[in-house]
Amino acid sequence: MRTIVSFLRQKGFLFKLGLVICLVWFLVALFAPFITTHSVTAQNLSIRYESPSASHFFGTDELGRDVFSRVIVGSRISLTAGIITVVCAFAFGILYGGIAGYKGGYVDEVMMRFSELIMAFPPLILAMVIAAALGPSILNSVLAMAIIWWPNYARLMRSMVISLKESEYVTASRVMGASHIRVLFFEILPNCFGPLLVMATLDLGNAILMFSGLSFLGLGTQPPTPEWGSMVSGGAKVIQNWWVSTFPGLAIFSVSVGANFVGDGLRDFLDPKLKKE
Repeated sequence: MRTIVSFLRQKGFLFKLGLVICLVWFLVALFAPFITTHSVTAQNLSIRYESPSASHFFGTDELGRDVFSRVIVGSRISLTAGIITVVCAFAFGILYGGIAGYKGGYVDEVMMRFSELIMAFPPLILAMVIAAALGPSILNSVLAMAIIWWPNYARLMRSMVISLKESEYVTASRVMGASHIRVLFFEILPNCFGPLLVMATLDLGNAILMFSGLSFLGLGTQPPTPEWGSMVSGGAKVIQNWWVSTFPGLAIFSVSVGANFVGDGLRDFLDPKLKKE
């Protein structure tokens, strides 16, 4: 047992494990049409709730659809939704926070108070309200998640810009006649990218988890589109047929854990103190 624990604690092991998990799922999503064994929408009521077997690796659901194929194809929707959410929140957040931190003064105060207003609400509840107001769909769920996530990037970007904008290399760039846009995006931003990348990596797993939660509540994907959260929701109604919700639930769990392992590894690599230790 001690040997296993010491092996798991080896430097970089969890990062490599998370990287492998994420890479496998990205490859699965990319080559999903070649991996599936059955149609994801074809119904066959004669094999409803068939347990896992050689013909149906993960069994079948309430309409006789192959769960394995639906989990494989559902990875495309869940991963894409998570990535788009993080990219949108990342891009808007660093722009918003960069401007607030660089301008300072009254502009900074007003912009940050607005971001704090959004952060004052519980993230999942606010996402549910926005998604419900816009209407249940993949696009609206992604938009709702991006709206609640960008303040985190904005606050991190602002704090780093404030600490760096008076640095000597920034002052030298200004003296040489560089514009404010060049100073912000070509001098300051590259030095802020590490912590922002770590946050984005950690948020990827959380975004997939939240998107699945919205779909579980009926605010994300709509039938018959296969998506992990909606599949778990369908299986929760017939818990005795455990395979219907277990396999998509394991998919959500594995991606979330893998993304967190990668984020922790990047944080350790980019943090000078942790690297020295």
